[in-house]
Amino acid sequence: MEQTELLMAEILIIDDEKSIRKTLSEILSFEGYKIEEAADGEEGLKKFKEKNYDLVLCDIKMPKLDGIDFLQKASESNADIPIIMISGHGNIETAVEAVKKGAFDFISKPPDLNRLLITIRNAMDRSSLVSETKVLKRKVNRVQNMIGESIPVKKIKETIEKVAPTDARILITGDNGVGKELVARWIHEKSNRASGPMVEVNCAAIPGELIESELFGHEKGSFTSAIKQRIGKFEQASGGTLFLDEIGDMSANAQSKVLRALQEGKITRVGADKDITVDVRVIAATNKDLLKEVETKAFRLDLYHRLSVILIHVPSLNERRDDIPLLVDQFLEDICAEYGVAKKVIDADSINLLQDYNWTGNIRELHNVVERLVILSAKNITTEDVKNYVMPK
Repeated sequence: MEQTELLMAEILIIDDEKSIRKTLSEILSFEGYKIEEAADGEEGLKKFKEKNYDLVLCDIKMPKLDGIDFLQKASESNADIPIIMISGHGNIETAVEAVKKGAFDFISKPPDLNRLLITIRNAMDRSSLVSETKVLKRKVNRVQNMIGESIPVKKIKETIEKVAPTDARILITGDNGVGKELVARWIHEKSNRASGPMVEVNCAAIPGELIESELFGHEKGSFTSAIKQRIGKFEQASGGTLFLDEIGDMSANAQSKVLRALQEGKITRVGADKDITVDVRVIAATNKDLLKEVETKAFRLDLYHRLSVILIHVPSLNERRDDIPLLVDQFLEDICAEYGVAKKVIDADSINLLQDYNWTGNIRELHNVVERLVILSAKNITTEDVKNYVMPK
């Protein structure tokens, strides 16, 4: 996937020297990037506004519109596209001014090839992270609160209010589909790190041999498929929250490195020998009994104690049946809005049937059931609809 994304990335080169444009274009095309060129700041700004590039390389001294003015106007137009400034007249003051006005970095001419390529890749990684964070924030904003007024849910809400403003590590437990990710997002949004990124890693979905690279990053060439430098999730989450979902499925080797990161606040990329300091709050989640995993030597006891400063258990839907009417009402509103239809009405007897049902898939299953009822039922959802479309034959 990384190689495909690299090949699709498009860079705009803005420089009034044709030889510089040609050289940079040839080098970056060889690296797999798509390249467009502009001969001055005005032409560059016109192209910038017409197309959503992945990155811009921009000279500072140019006719018509110089690089600093381009940077300011481009940042006002789209601040998410990273811009790297290059100049043969570089000095500290110019570099500081460029970064203050939104440049990702400043590189002097003639550029060091390795530094240029690493800077471009780091800028791409950051740009990707910004996009991921915005998507995640939109998801968080759609669901501001945990829905429910049952005693177990009230207890979770009270705990979150107390612990969210701290940097205490939290371990969230509960079956699949109960909403552990929602609890983690809510903690992040109510924390002092809410303006920083929340980065999620599903430890069960990543092969054991790749989990270290995913968490800590790697240097180019550190293993066969390492075609470029990669920034790991710990670095991406610095200043924010790292959510380690399904932590019980993490390999023993990765567990030891996560333990070190928690103890020392430092990580090392795969294939590197330099420590990198990270400022991360870790929230972990699991559907396993980690103490039983400790007994079988599948999970480290010292890591368990590091992760479980605060324990939050999310109950199954069968343990909070009183919340089903509220959940169904919210799901009906959200799903009908998504499908562009008027909100459907469900009668009390149908709600009673849903409250008596055995929810093995928890809230995730309830959401799917409500979506099925919205699609297949008329304006009013009846007990016959529930019996036909929900209850097993």
